[in-house]
Amino acid sequence: MSTDATHEYDHEELGLVAGLEIHQQLDTETKLFCESPTIERDPEKARREITRRLHPTKSELGELDQAALEESQVDREFTYLGYDTTCLVEEDDEPPRRVDGEALSVALQIADLLDVSVVDQAHVMRKLVIDGSNTSGFQRSILLGQAGEIETDHGTISVEDLMLEEESAKRVQETDDGVVYSLDRLGVPLVEIGTGPDIRSPEEAKAAAERIGMLLRSTGAVKRGLGTIRQDVNVSIAEGARVEVKGVQDLQGIEEIVRGEVGRQAELLAIRDTLRERDAEVGETQDVTNVFADTDSGVIRGALDSGGKVTAVPLYGFDGVVGRELQPDRRLGTELSDYAKRHGAGGIFHTDELPAYGVTETEVAALREAVGAGEGDAVAIVAADPETAELAIDAAADRAAVAIEGVPEETRGANDDGTTRYLRPLPGAARMYPETDVPPVEPDPSDVDRPELLDEKTDRYVESFGLDRGLAEQVAFGRRFPLFETAVDRGVDPTFAASTLESTTTEIRRDGAPVESLTDDHFLDLFDLVESGDLAKEGVPEVLTTLAENPGLSAAEAVEEAGLSGVSEDEVREAVVAVVERNADQIAEEGMGAFSGLMGEAMGALRGKADGEVVSEVLREEIGKRS
Repeated sequence: MSTDATHEYDHEELGLVAGLEIHQQLDTETKLFCESPTIERDPEKARREITRRLHPTKSELGELDQAALEESQVDREFTYLGYDTTCLVEEDDEPPRRVDGEALSVALQIADLLDVSVVDQAHVMRKLVIDGSNTSGFQRSILLGQAGEIETDHGTISVEDLMLEEESAKRVQETDDGVVYSLDRLGVPLVEIGTGPDIRSPEEAKAAAERIGMLLRSTGAVKRGLGTIRQDVNVSIAEGARVEVKGVQDLQGIEEIVRGEVGRQAELLAIRDTLRERDAEVGETQDVTNVFADTDSGVIRGALDSGGKVTAVPLYGFDGVVGRELQPDRRLGTELSDYAKRHGAGGIFHTDELPAYGVTETEVAALREAVGAGEGDAVAIVAADPETAELAIDAAADRAAVAIEGVPEETRGANDDGTTRYLRPLPGAARMYPETDVPPVEPDPSDVDRPELLDEKTDRYVESFGLDRGLAEQVAFGRRFPLFETAVDRGVDPTFAASTLESTTTEIRRDGAPVESLTDDHFLDLFDLVESGDLAKEGVPEVLTTLAENPGLSAAEAVEEAGLSGVSEDEVREAVVAVVERNADQIAEEGMGAFSGLMGEAMGALRGKADGEVVSEVLREEIGKRS
C-alpha cells in the first residue's frame, strides 16, 4: 500500500463505501415551531444577548453520549444574539408550537420526488446537540419517510430516510470564552436526506448530490445561497472505519472530500502496518517542564512565563511516522494536534519535526532522555497552562494509540482545500429521545401535488415559450423561475423576461450591483413600465441597478432617479437627426452601410430613454433621405 498522500487510489480495490446526508433549508414564511420569520438578520442589529453553558445529561435509557461527554470537557460559554423578531421559543423560554403546515407541505413534495414511503404518523424527536448551536441543547427532528431512491447516470442510489428538522443557530464568531451564535437562523425548517451506503466512487457521490439538489430546487420552495444547503459525507474503506465529514459546501467539494478521505484512511492503514511491524506502543504522559526551563522557543517560553508547563508522551516505534503525510500538508502529527486543540492547546510539537520553532538539538536530546525514548521512537509535547497541558497530551496520546489499531470512527470537518480535520467522536444512539411538548402529526401525501422537475421545466420553456435551450435552462435552474412564470402569465414577452431575470441581473452583479436586494415586485413593476412604453428595454439595466442600490424606491421612481423617463417620437427624431448631420460625409459615402455605427451613437445619445426599434426605424428613414 502506498504511503504517498497524492497517490491515485483504486477505489474499488480498497472497498470504498460512501453515503450522503443533504441538509436543505426550506423557504417558508415562518419557522418550524413558532411564528418568527425565516429571514436573515444583521448581527450588528441584535437587540439583546443571552449567555448559556451546556452540560451533558443521560438519555431516558440512562446512557451518556460519547460526543457530548467529550464536548463537556471543553469549558465554553455560548452567547446568543436576539432580534426584534426573536421569540420565546427560540430563546428556549417557552415550549415549541405545532409543526408549521407550509414546511410540512414542502417536505411532502420532496418525499414524492424522492419516492420515499411516508409514515402514517410522524413523531417529533429531540436530538442531542453538543456544540451550543441550539439554545435548548437539542435539535427537534421528525422522521417523515423511508425507503426511497434516486436515479443517476451511475445507477440507482437508495434514500434511507427523509427528516424534517429545525435549523441550528448561525455561528457568528469565536471568542476566548466560547462561541457567539445568531438566533435568526435557529428554527428555520430544514429537510435532511440520507442516502444508503451505495456510493462507490467520488464521481458517483457528486452525481448523487447533484441529482438531489435538482429535485430540491424543483419545488421552488427551498432557500438558495451560501450556507442554505450543506452536504455531509460518510466514507469508509474495507479495512478502515466510517467517518462522517461535515459541512461540504459545493458539489466539486464532495468529490474532492471523498477522494481525500479514501487517501487518508489508506495512509492510516499503511501507518498501522508499519507500527505493528515495529511493535509500537504509547508510553505514559509526563511533565517535562524542567527540560525547557531555559528554552528560547517563543511558544514554550510564553506558556512557561504564564505559569504553564510542558507535558510529553513517548511514542515507542513511531520515529518518522508522526511526520508521515496523510493528505496534502496534513500528517499523523496534525491528527494528534487536532485532538490536543479540542482541549484548548495551540497544538503539539513532535520529534519528527524538531529541532525547530526555537527548540534546539540539545533540548530534543534531553527530552528523549527524560521520557526514555530511543532512536526508533518519537515524542510529542504540549506547552500550555497546567490543566490544558495535561488534557491535551492525554488526548494526543489516545489518538496515537488508535493509530496502532488503524482508522478511528469520528466526525470530521471539511476544509476549503479538500482535506479534513477532527471535530469529535461519532454520536451514538443515546443522543435521540422523544419530544413531549409537540403532538405527533399525520402527514397526508395526497394533499400535495408532485412538482415539475427542473429538466422537465427546461423542455417546457423551450417548447411553450420559444426560449433557446441555454436561456431556458438558466431560468429553470435559477432561483427566480416562479417569478418568470408569473411575468409570462401577465403577458410579458418570455424571452425579455428570461433574459432580464438571468442575463441582465448577472451583468449588473458583475458590475457591483447588490442584486440580492431586488424583490419580485421590483421586477414585475419594471416589466409593466416596459410593456406600457414608459421605459425602453435599453434602460432596464440602469433602472435595475438603481433599484438594487435603492430598494426602497418603486420602479417608476427608479426610472426618474436614473433619468430615463420616456421621450416622445419628436425627441427621438431630433436626437437622430443630430447624429445623422454630424456624420453626413460618412452617409454620403456609405449610404445605408453607415447604419450600424450610427445606431450605436444614436442609442448612446438617447441613454436608453427610447426603444431600439423606434430609434432604428427613424434612423433608417433619415439616412434614406440623405443617400
